[in-house]
Order: sequence, then C-alpha cells, then structure tokens
Amino acid sequence: MSGFVEKPEPVQVPGLIHLHTGKVRDLYRDDAGRLVMVASDRTSAFDWVLPNGVPDKGRILTQLSLWWFDRLADLVPNHVVSTELPQGAPADWEGRTLVCESLEMLPVECVARGYLTGSGLLEYRESRTVCGIALPPGLEDGSELPAPIFTPALKAEVGEHDENVPYEEVARRLGAETATLLRQTTLAVYGRARDIARDRGLILADTKFEFGFEQGAAEGEQPRLVLGDEVLTPDSSRFWPADDWEPGRSQVSFDKQFIRDWLGSPASGWDRHSEQPPPALPREIVERSREKYVEAYERLTGQSWS
Repeated sequence: MSGFVEKPEPVQVPGLIHLHTGKVRDLYRDDAGRLVMVASDRTSAFDWVLPNGVPDKGRILTQLSLWWFDRLADLVPNHVVSTELPQGAPADWEGRTLVCESLEMLPVECVARGYLTGSGLLEYRESRTVCGIALPPGLEDGSELPAPIFTPALKAEVGEHDENVPYEEVARRLGAETATLLRQTTLAVYGRARDIARDRGLILADTKFEFGFEQGAAEGEQPRLVLGDEVLTPDSSRFWPADDWEPGRSQVSFDKQFIRDWLGSPASGWDRHSEQPPPALPREIVERSREKYVEAYERLTGQSWS
C-alpha cells in the first residue's frame, strides 16, 4: 500500500480545470488548452506522500528547473510557455507555477547514469549489467562508469514502480527512430549538465528526464521532441559533493536522504513494510532537508536563495 497520508483538496481557480494531484505537483488546464503546473512543498518517501512537507521546496524545484532549461535550450526545446500567474491564482503560487505547452508525453523515464548507485547498483550486483548493458567487473557503490549510459524505465501506473527495461524494449514499443532520438538527447543533456555541475564542485551521478512530442505539427512534418516536467533538481537527480566522493560507500547527496534515514530509523517508530502510513517529520529533519535543497540551488546557480 502507498499513496497520500491525506490527499489535499485541489485549489479551485476560475478558468482552470484541475486535472491531477501528484506526489509533488498539481496539474491544471487553462482556457487555451495549456497545462498549468504548480509545485507544492509536499515530499514523498518510500512511495508515501508525507503528512508535512519541506518549506520552499516547490519554489526551489521550479526555479532550479527554469535555470537549467535556459542552459539546455540549444540542445532541446522545453515545454515552458510562461511563468506568469494565471488570473485569480492564489499568491502562494508565485514562483512555483509554470504555464506549459501540452505535449504528447512518451511513456518512458529517460534515465542517464554516469555513476553506479541505486537500482543500477542492485542490478549490477546480480548480473554485471544495467538495463541489459554489460559493465566491467569490480565496480562499487559510487563508481564512475566508463561512459554515461542510457537506462530507460517504462512508466508505471500511479502507485506502482517504474520498470527498468533494455533499450531494445523502448525501440520495440516506440520505434527505432524515436528510441534513438531519446537516447541521443538524454545523453547529450546529461553530458551538458554533468559538465556544468562539475564546474561547481558537484558530481551529477544520474538523472531522469521526461520528453514529449509537440502537438499540431504540419502534415508530413516530424514533430519536435520537447523536454517536459522538472529537470535536474534534487528530486529527479543525484548530486554529490565532488570533494567528498569515495566509491565503495553511500555518498553524501543533495536530496531527501535525511528523510529516508529518519523514517527507517527506530526514532520514527514506523515500519515501511507495513500498511500503516508514515508519521509526520520532526522539525529538525524538515529543516535539514530544506537546507540541502537550498544548498543545491545556491551551489548550482551561484545565486543566493532568499
């Protein structure tokens, strides 16, 4: 069992139709048919959305995504049309709202890995492969790969886990041309972001992207591939401090690891394998998590988060 401890009621805004409440974002459609994405401060762990969130998280994710979109625009277009608040939207939406082009989203999480960790490490330990890609022996948790790899996952139904699959399965489902485009674009974007992060003393271990095709292309024209959702945030990527990197152990990470660690500790009193929802987070865990999000934003952008 998983989901929301208590699912919030969507905010009703004149002229907007509420479409979906996700783990982090609320999705609306405006009168022009565009999507309006609102990033909340909700946070999730172990497939549960927790009772309390992390202040400013939604704004940090949104502003960091916009920063990255600007630096990737020559590689791939993105779905952002405007950052202006829709008329009648609550003031709290400021800084966390994106008006976006409606895309034909592809049912693939496009994952790029430059280092071995997470689900890739688990698969490697069993078969010395990740998504069917053979890797050399002797790699450890946190090892740098010989070259970045594209390890896609098929999107699952809400509440289920995405399924890591070989590249050939993506080609079978979407066609060889689309699969090739996804792999090339994913690795190109990862390479650009890895180099930018490295210049700022950070390692981009892995990340995931979501792409869609633009709608309304002229007959006979190939629609453009467009980068959607959020991009290169601590929620969709693993960033490690380069000066603390040491293969063979878990790495210090700019994400919600503080939250996972507390929930898995005796202090929480919660069994993640039970059907009981997790408890609220203590103030100090929330504060430390917020500090990590802010630090990631400041180190990447070079700007102060006020």
